[in-house]
Amino acid sequence: MTSVKRSARVRAPELVGRGWLNTGDKDVHLKDLRGKIVLLDFWTFCCINCLHVLDELRPLEEEFADVLVTIGVHSPKFVHEADPDALAAAVDRYEVHHPVLDDPELTTWQNYAVKAWPTLVLIDPEGYVVHVAAGEGHAEALSRVIRELVKEHDAKGTLHRGDGPYTPPEKQHTELRFPSKVVVTPQGTLLVADAANHSIAELEADGETLIRRFGTGQRGRSDAGPEFSEPSGIALLPSEIAEQTGYHAVVADTVNHLLRGLNLDTGEVTTVAGTGEQWRNGPTEGPATEIDLSSPWDVAWWDGKVIIAMAGNHTLSAFDPIAHTVSRYAGTTVEGLNDGPASEAFFAQTSGLAATEDRLWLVDSETSALRWIDTDHVVHTAIGKGLFDFGHRDGDADQALLQHPLGVTVLGDGSVAIADTYNGAIRRYDPETGQVSTLADGIREPSGAAIVDGKLVVVASAAHRLEWPISPGDNEQLVAGKAHQVKRPPTILAPGEVELIVVFQPPPGQKLDERYGPSTRLEITSSPPELLVEGAGTTTTLSRRLVLAKGIDMGVLHVVAQAASCDDDPSIEHPACRLTRQDWGVPIRMDEGGLRRLPLMLGGMDD
Repeated sequence: MTSVKRSARVRAPELVGRGWLNTGDKDVHLKDLRGKIVLLDFWTFCCINCLHVLDELRPLEEEFADVLVTIGVHSPKFVHEADPDALAAAVDRYEVHHPVLDDPELTTWQNYAVKAWPTLVLIDPEGYVVHVAAGEGHAEALSRVIRELVKEHDAKGTLHRGDGPYTPPEKQHTELRFPSKVVVTPQGTLLVADAANHSIAELEADGETLIRRFGTGQRGRSDAGPEFSEPSGIALLPSEIAEQTGYHAVVADTVNHLLRGLNLDTGEVTTVAGTGEQWRNGPTEGPATEIDLSSPWDVAWWDGKVIIAMAGNHTLSAFDPIAHTVSRYAGTTVEGLNDGPASEAFFAQTSGLAATEDRLWLVDSETSALRWIDTDHVVHTAIGKGLFDFGHRDGDADQALLQHPLGVTVLGDGSVAIADTYNGAIRRYDPETGQVSTLADGIREPSGAAIVDGKLVVVASAAHRLEWPISPGDNEQLVAGKAHQVKRPPTILAPGEVELIVVFQPPPGQKLDERYGPSTRLEITSSPPELLVEGAGTTTTLSRRLVLAKGIDMGVLHVVAQAASCDDDPSIEHPACRLTRQDWGVPIRMDEGGLRRLPLMLGGMDD
């Protein structure tokens, strides 16, 4: 059975939300889209996996432009993401070229029983749900299903070709466009990762005057030109290392999944790490240009290497520019907040790094956490509660709250400034006293900062400029803000035995890849760990008997599932194969009357 031919047909629920973007202020209803194949992309702009999917869908949207209508359903995780202006900025920042439904109350999310960001839902030209997939790596599967739908509905006369409801918004020009990070060169100039201009801008110390720009301004990955795609972090190398390598700075070329070396004397750009392909399940250690990276978001020189915040798979990697190697530095790929030895720690979309002699500071944006790694390679958390708790609260660090921070900078007194992005604030953490305060607020999505003459120059990303300057201590305050939790509704499960099933059906024309052993993998952990009496660990089947503890009211199941599939054509000597993977953090509430079966959709339909 393929996912497009089913006996039990499910009518797609109507699209309900606060409003629409990219439609010329017009509402869109499913009845208006009859005759089209509709792809719903449930996303939220904080989520790196959702950003990956936006890029995966671009070729699909182009290939099927006359029959496919993609609609982004933006169902926010954080309070800031529910702000309509912030959503409009994100749609602009990430070049979303399809209609977007603003779903701040998660109404459409719940109507489609979605349990994870991102989730993709295909609706046929007659208005029925025919395929559901969670996570990344589904472009080929979707393409196969869409081709079958086109064939079927062309024959039935129910397919209508032509343009969809997308209306592009007006573009505005600014010198910087959603800049991400800034560093100070030895000459006193500022290097800015100008993400949406796909380039690196060098500014005078005034933070405004453009000296030169590295990059053509167009998306690309060529060293000639040169070209970037949404570059983010920049790390300056020690002079003795730069002399040996022939480049002075390393740039995290985020969407290209590359590290680029930048020679500030000649302007030459060199690809120094990554293959250009996103890491999914391959090796993590080896020659630098033979190892896949996953959305490197920031870089910092520490421990004799360039440490990479690998936001795309919730780990840190290390690039050795002398040995020309990359290796895993910390993390397991499980998304969460777990301290301890670096190889066992959980991270959650690390997006900012800063180093001192004895600590590597980092911010994990999805757990709204400030953390550090010591010289013994042990991970510690200074601020942060987990995947679902956030806010703007100062005071003792164990009670303080952040909201999706993207940057961290070490100040002259040893304290650290945090770019608390979704609170629009610069926060300060003092490791000596354990106190957290607010240095400045009212900044539009600060994402990084650098120190010039003892003052902070802050990247105000959504304002397309640098904020200049902020003097630590001048207007320091304590904010007693509210604590928030992600409003995503929990799944209500019964304590005791529960059957967890991950549904995966290979797309049309493919089969599970069992040439070299099991084709599937399922890893389950929980927060708190004592929530799972039985069922934690890793197996090669996509179902698991769990035993949930009694007496624990709330928790999170961390589920990582993957499945490998290949073309099912015996005449092909080397069939094309693909890996589908998804991480779920499923919030659960325990109730004696709760469910005893938990299905999660990796790809296909649940019978």
